[in-house]
Amino acid sequence: MKKLISANEVKDAAKKGQKQYFVDSNTIITLAAKDLARDLGIEFTTTESTANPTTVGNPISKNNEPQKSGGENEIDPEMIFQVVKAVLTNKLMANIPASSPESPFSSDRESKSGLKVVKGRTVKLETFDTGSPGTNVAYREVISKDESKMSAGFLTIEKSTFEWELDYEEIDVVLEGSLSITINGETYHAHQGDALLVPKGSKVTWSSSDYAKLFYVTYPANWADLRG
Repeated sequence: MKKLISANEVKDAAKKGQKQYFVDSNTIITLAAKDLARDLGIEFTTTESTANPTTVGNPISKNNEPQKSGGENEIDPEMIFQVVKAVLTNKLMANIPASSPESPFSSDRESKSGLKVVKGRTVKLETFDTGSPGTNVAYREVISKDESKMSAGFLTIEKSTFEWELDYEEIDVVLEGSLSITINGETYHAHQGDALLVPKGSKVTWSSSDYAKLFYVTYPANWADLRG
């Protein structure tokens, strides 16, 4: 195991009036120790003279082989590295603010007037519970009851059909694809660019044989609470 020479060892040698410090191939000298030794006039040497009492470091055995220390007081450089790394990592992590949940969309706001601009391309949809198993419908409300008397959001229907009863008024604009709406036994079709008004109290069957993306606006805004 390699031995580490730090500035403290150099200070101890200087207090004893030693001018040389013996090191071997199994010794690591820190930069601070090297700088301090230079300032104090202490020389690191790989050749130890038994006649020079001012030489310190690993003792020499009779066959000129450096004797190994007992190991109990030996410093493991790898252990020091891991400890320093852990301390620095914890310090850096402490300065990093806790991550907040990722927003489902980006928007710009003007707090004084209440203006809100939703970046439509950033909206991430989530599964919409239609009450009918096997449907592939998703939505994302982007304007809620906490902001307006109306709510608004995006809705997609992919190769699905489901029934829905409205306890609120709803306006829809077809952004992509096409949609079929059945009400009172009659079926109507809406395509990209078309707008729909669905009156309050309507029982409607929504359907898309391929894919449809809508932007909806409801009044009042608490449409989900009304269904509960």
